[in-house]
Amino acid sequence: MLKPHLRAFFVFTVFGLISPMAAGQSEVKTDLPAADSADPEAPSRRFKLSLGHYIYSDGVSANDLNLRWFGDNTHVWVGRYNDRSFGIQDRTGLDHTFTMNERVSLQVSGQTATGGFYGGSVQATVGDAFFATVGLGRTNLKPYYNLNFDPNDAVTVGGGMNWPDGSNVSLTVVADNRTGSGQKVWHLVWRDDELKDAKLVFDLNYKEGIGPDGMVRGWGFTWGYEYERWFLKLALDKHQNFELFNAARLTAGLRF
Repeated sequence: MLKPHLRAFFVFTVFGLISPMAAGQSEVKTDLPAADSADPEAPSRRFKLSLGHYIYSDGVSANDLNLRWFGDNTHVWVGRYNDRSFGIQDRTGLDHTFTMNERVSLQVSGQTATGGFYGGSVQATVGDAFFATVGLGRTNLKPYYNLNFDPNDAVTVGGGMNWPDGSNVSLTVVADNRTGSGQKVWHLVWRDDELKDAKLVFDLNYKEGIGPDGMVRGWGFTWGYEYERWFLKLALDKHQNFELFNAARLTAGLRF
């Protein structure tokens, strides 16, 4: 963990440099294991271990440990989040993607966490070269440290395009449709999964809506890079989870 004066310097430097564009973030998903690449000789790596260190502009820092398993279109995960203000919360969950045909898929997910929280979602995607997606999420509104960084009780609508070279671009909005907060997060995402032994993702996003302390707005981005079994992700988030504080998040890990 960074010492207090180094942490303050890091937060000041990061948010000072990006203040003209502001910051915000959504979780970047790069969960396809190496065994599912085009190379039949690629080793089977069904597990993904990650450790995130988050630095908040209010002086609090946090750690997030996560372990995922992937197989047969299913993800299962366990994790622990910890900061001195919120405390510790353990979580577990799973999602499964049903492939209806070459153009239609349906993903369902469920998650629970200590403190009595549980929630779930369903999301459908239709298309091939051009695609559209729509989804809905619901929780029991119990205390939960949201590490998706988008509203959980929300509708998702979006679309995009896949290029023949393996890259794709998408535009998606996640909008609260339950609590009356008006919270919306827009994501413009470009990803390339066909680089030699590597994956690259950029997510430019914008959020607006009413948080615990009033209306907030902010731009931000996520950058993710994966090489062979290792991966790294940097996110800059203004008003994380629609709070007043800003966040810088660094996550690293490996597949095995």
